[in-house]
Amino acid sequence: MIRSTIARVDLAALRHNFAAIQQYLQGEPGTKSPGIIAVVKANAYGHGAERVAVALEQAGATMLACADIEEGIVLRRAGVRVPVLVFGALSVSDLDGLFEYSLTPTISTPGAARAVHAAAAKRRSAIGYHLKIDTGMNRLGFRHENLRWTLPEVLASEHLRLEGVFTHFASADEPESPVFNTQRERFDAAFEIVASLRRTAGPAKAGHYIRHAANSAAILRDSRVWYDAVRPGLLLYGIVPPPLASTLPLQPVMSLTSRVVAVKGVRPGEGVGYGWRYEADGPRTMAVVPAGYADGLDTRLSGRGHVLIRGKRAPIVGAVSMDMITVDVTDVREVAPGDEVVILGRQGDESWQQIDAREVAAAIGTIPWEIVCRLGTRIERHYD
Repeated sequence: MIRSTIARVDLAALRHNFAAIQQYLQGEPGTKSPGIIAVVKANAYGHGAERVAVALEQAGATMLACADIEEGIVLRRAGVRVPVLVFGALSVSDLDGLFEYSLTPTISTPGAARAVHAAAAKRRSAIGYHLKIDTGMNRLGFRHENLRWTLPEVLASEHLRLEGVFTHFASADEPESPVFNTQRERFDAAFEIVASLRRTAGPAKAGHYIRHAANSAAILRDSRVWYDAVRPGLLLYGIVPPPLASTLPLQPVMSLTSRVVAVKGVRPGEGVGYGWRYEADGPRTMAVVPAGYADGLDTRLSGRGHVLIRGKRAPIVGAVSMDMITVDVTDVREVAPGDEVVILGRQGDESWQQIDAREVAAAIGTIPWEIVCRLGTRIERHYD
């Protein structure tokens, strides 16, 4: 049995977007292009981590990145072989998975460094890690101005092997914000401090390690922050971070569709759904669609969002409930149970016959990351 509401994930489009990003990153002939650390956290932004991760590895990703150890284990069990970087905090985590599944931790606090060092020492081994520098996000990371005091203990560990240094931009998608350039300058200075401290630690600490900083927005904004590798997330899934624009020939990877399960008339003055938040001002025709907030649809879509039915836009009216939405199809002819409903995606060849995550996010005052990441687990993913 297949539920009416399903997400289709186009792996060919995913591979196309990866190749488009690769092409965009190519520099002058003879220069080395940055590697791509493909971000697949949050179930690959709602697209399904296992299948997406394997496809990105096959496409040429040099590393995958996830939020926590548990997500990394999912990737390994799916057959992923390339390095997997764990972005999240580790000081209160069960660290066994790092070693059992060959994951690369991020060390972002002295406490995390000590915990990972102790776990590696217990196993009489060394583990490669990436060092996170806080250049202004003020979440995780060693503060950029304190590195000469906080890093020597970390770099001196015989059980920790530095493989990467990175930071996280707070405002890469805000073109008018000066914080982006301030963070870039701080990161460049911090990297020189790390390099100096490594040299001081002696030849035994010599070895290659990479720099990375650029998320999707930063990739589009400034080639100076591409460094040795970039970390696209949203771009891989065919979405340009708003309000930025891009000439990249991206293709949406996910579509979300359902089916009309009932059609009924509403008389003037009657309401629809919980709280009668919509009241008909004349005779109206409503279609009932079996998708609701339990599937990840935002309750703010009521009165703001649209779907596509028979190639036409139809507004979502009444409250978005747990399992259903109602759609006003008065202006759509001959709607019947079984008709396809496009919540995200295309239904026709015209530009207005497409609804994407940016449009939905703008309609309800949120961000496209939330639109795709929150799609519920009961929505079955079909892969093409």
